[in-house]
Parts: sequence; C-alpha cells; structure tokens
Amino acid sequence: MFTTIEMLADQPFLAGLTEHQLGLLAPLTSRSMFHAGNRIFGQGTPAEQFWLITDGRVYLDAEVPGYDNFVLETLKPGAVLGWSWLFPPYRWHFGAVATSTTHTLTFNGPLVRALCQRDPALGFELSSRFLQVMGERLQSARSRLQDCQRAAGHRGDV
Repeated sequence: MFTTIEMLADQPFLAGLTEHQLGLLAPLTSRSMFHAGNRIFGQGTPAEQFWLITDGRVYLDAEVPGYDNFVLETLKPGAVLGWSWLFPPYRWHFGAVATSTTHTLTFNGPLVRALCQRDPALGFELSSRFLQVMGERLQSARSRLQDCQRAAGHRGDV
C-alpha cells in the first residue's frame, strides 16, 4: 500500500518537489472518485479544490453560444484538473465532466493557498506549475474554438 507522500511523488505535476514539500501537501490531500457522466464542477461555480487524475478521463467544457457544453479538451491520468481555486474570484473558468470512472487525488484549495503563503518556496513552485497549466489550457481552448470556427465556415481569429 502506497503512502500519500509516495502517491504524490508519483504524480507528474508534482515531480521534483522535495519530500518535505510533499509532506506539507499530504495532509491536504484526499482521494475522490467520479462516475462516468458526473459533472465535477460547472463554469462560474465556486472553485475550492483541485485534483490530480490518477485513473480515468475528464472533459473540460465551456458554455459557448450555440453549443451544449462545448468540449475543449480531454484530461487523462497524470493531468491536473482545476486552477481557478488559486486566483480570485475563485470561480471555475471552464466546466468538467468525468467521461469514465475517474479516480483522483483531491486537494483543499484554501488550505493549499494558506500553505503557499506560509512556505513561499513551495508557493512559487506550485504557482509556476499552475501558470504553465493555465497557458496550455488556454491555448488548447483557443485552438479548439478556431477548429470549430473553421468547420462552420467562418474565417478570422477567435
């Protein structure tokens, strides 16, 4: 049986954190499971946690006029789900739905924010990693919307 620290150390998003840093995160971690079709969170709702996907798949979607929950990206094991908990106003920018039974490591956002304030080195490291995720997700969303626009026969930039 793996300890929480060992499970955290095995996650690509946390690769390179020290055992001490993982030990600080471990008490703020729990395990969650979402069944296929369950909405994990909706766009605009309060953001209070984030997840590391250990098994399963999750669609990121957005409310786009003319589409019913427009799918932007599919997240697989090893991916981080959720960054809106980190920045005010702490509301989800996208939505998320489990597309298969999905197992995660779940982190309490407000407690992680407080930890980051107490430990600036860990705060910088996590913030840098989440900023990378944000950039990748926004580029993916832009690309997906451009593909959709081209398929609909529209020209121009999104």
